[in-house]
Amino acid sequence: MELWIDLFEDAQTGLFEAVMKPLTLALGQHALLEQAYEATGWFLIGLLQIAFMLMVLLPLERHRPAEPVTDRRAIYTDVIYTLIHRLGLFRLVFFFTLEPPVLALTSWYFLQGGSTWQLDALWPGVTDLPWVSFLLYLVVLDALNYFIHRAQHQFNPWWALHALHHSQRQMTLWTDNRNHLLDDIIVALLFALASQLLGVPPGQFVWLLAVSQLAESLQHANLRSRFGGLRYGLVSPQFHRYHHAIGVGHESPKRVPGGHNFGVLLPWWDMMLDTARFDDVYLPTGIRDQAEQGRDYGQGFWRQQWLGLRRLWGG
Repeated sequence: MELWIDLFEDAQTGLFEAVMKPLTLALGQHALLEQAYEATGWFLIGLLQIAFMLMVLLPLERHRPAEPVTDRRAIYTDVIYTLIHRLGLFRLVFFFTLEPPVLALTSWYFLQGGSTWQLDALWPGVTDLPWVSFLLYLVVLDALNYFIHRAQHQFNPWWALHALHHSQRQMTLWTDNRNHLLDDIIVALLFALASQLLGVPPGQFVWLLAVSQLAESLQHANLRSRFGGLRYGLVSPQFHRYHHAIGVGHESPKRVPGGHNFGVLLPWWDMMLDTARFDDVYLPTGIRDQAEQGRDYGQGFWRQQWLGLRRLWGG
């Protein structure tokens, strides 16, 4: 394990010194060299994720599809979203625009006497082991993700943005990053603040999000799989597809009561809060008004972003 980490760090340092550092200095952003180094890591992790998606998840989709592919144009748009996020472009913009105010806010919090909730200090000698603390932070951040996801469905303004994600009628491994950029900004801000308050080490934070992202690609895959007995320990493609099913309950509760399978990585939160459904079905995906009334959620990237803003404004 340490060998792989060392190889990755060597590759990150080499790419940073050869490309990112000279570019950052040329732009006159000397104070942001640390963020540029982190962005280099995001880019390399994204390359590894995409390689895994192409070499493992794509063949699985073709081997056991949940439904036939009928709209490749929609999938191509999702690929654009995936490249923007996984190759670090979104994170790079976040580093240069939104991370400074997050750091300023948390610095003010610490100056006022606030402290981090050091989860890795709960049980000295155990929770401070790197792999134990990694799993601990993964579980806690996944719980946060569950409640964020429920909020995206609970509050109409947030649902107006999040609906873009659910408007995909042809779910595939590329669907995870199909989100409104404003929705992504809100979630990224919440996670950045949470990681600061929890005391998540920066190096671990990168890999925590990377593991979650890769798991979400698997969950959105056009794959007929419920993971057998493992379905109670990890969100499966069948479990998450039920969440995306038309009229099942993923729409705003003000229009459709209830809601199911909000879990992002682990189904435990759904099981504990009575929102889990493990039905062995593979239902059509989409949104009720889209399927029944023909509401337009857009085809291309920019059209989808514009319509999301119109929904937010009540249009």
